[in-house]
Amino acid sequence: MVFTSNFEQHQGIHDNEIAVCYEHKGCVFRTLFGEESDESGFVSNTPEKAQKAINRGLNWLVDAQLPNGGWGAGSHQRQHIIDPHAVPADPATTAMVGMALLRSGVNIEHGQYSKKLRDALEYLLNEVETTPANRAQITDQQGTQIQTKLGNNIDAVMAIQFFSNILDDLEADSQLHKRVKKSMEICVKKVQQLQDADGSFKGSGWAGVLQSGLANSALEAAQAQGAAVDEDVFERSKEFQKSNYDAETGRVNTDKGAGIVLYSVSGSVRASAKDARRVREEFNKAKKEGKINENENVTVENLMEIGYSRDEAIKYNTSYKVYESSKMVAQDDAVVRGFGNNGGEEFLSYLQTGESLIINQDQSWKQWYDNTAGRLISIQNNDGSWNGHHCITSPVFCTATTLLTLSIQNDIEKLVALGEK
Repeated sequence: MVFTSNFEQHQGIHDNEIAVCYEHKGCVFRTLFGEESDESGFVSNTPEKAQKAINRGLNWLVDAQLPNGGWGAGSHQRQHIIDPHAVPADPATTAMVGMALLRSGVNIEHGQYSKKLRDALEYLLNEVETTPANRAQITDQQGTQIQTKLGNNIDAVMAIQFFSNILDDLEADSQLHKRVKKSMEICVKKVQQLQDADGSFKGSGWAGVLQSGLANSALEAAQAQGAAVDEDVFERSKEFQKSNYDAETGRVNTDKGAGIVLYSVSGSVRASAKDARRVREEFNKAKKEGKINENENVTVENLMEIGYSRDEAIKYNTSYKVYESSKMVAQDDAVVRGFGNNGGEEFLSYLQTGESLIINQDQSWKQWYDNTAGRLISIQNNDGSWNGHHCITSPVFCTATTLLTLSIQNDIEKLVALGEK
């Protein structure tokens, strides 16, 4: 990871510091990067305006930790309870917070908030290690906000994501590294066993397409850490996500996305990003080597011309087209509005889109960040948190997801490496 900024003391952001402007459709920081970005390369520092918002959110978030080391989103039936100390911890929310801490620069060994992160890790390890082998889920909790909206198996999915993210920071502690890797592999097995025939994952909630999209990303991350991921399961998962968007017609399948285009299309972008990057890199290399003319576009025939088999050419051409088209749809203002106001599902969708652009090494990610950061910072609560106004309303979950988005620069190298073929 590249950590580019230090923690500052808790401080407010005055109206004149936010400087939100409106251009065309949507809310953007026209000069959010300004002189802070490194235009010569792909890596940029987190802009000062965004860092202030991150610090405020981080201070709020660590104060919300429960005595057992976890964080909770509360139940679907009692969404009106927004006090983070009045709800029980749950694995999915804790994993999301843990990832937000990591990406915000928290180190498990030393420094500010290191104990908070270590306690969160112990909570999650205990949840997995005490789970009966024959139980599909890693928790006996039922009806949490996150399960109801994203799917019954979201806890194991998010635990995989967190474990795969923290493993690189544990190389000096071989015993802890071994525990985390074993728990990650337990969760991988549970998730893989619950794949449905169409490539999605069972137990879909209100926006189950997000559970499936996050499961796809989790398996990809676990595979990069050496977990035994079933390649057939992983490929079916990617194909399901890509199939929700038709690049030829622009039609979006929202059957498992609560009828919301944003939820489905952000998953399509994410699932196709790595394959699309491979196509772009190999196609450009072939042009430089004179194997294909400079003015040629990506087609099945041209991919076969540079060495792909016909089946590979069809598969990768589809991925490339889905990515190039769906990334535009996912950033269209009418689509970004999602359900019509902000919920945790919207925040997750923004995150999926942004990570997809970086995995693909797509330079348009900076414009995405300007637009998204402007939108998010303008709705930060006075206490430093964010909360949803529909479905996933939990301020803990929404704050963690937002911090992951605003601090995405810190994980550019890791995300770019994840996209390598």
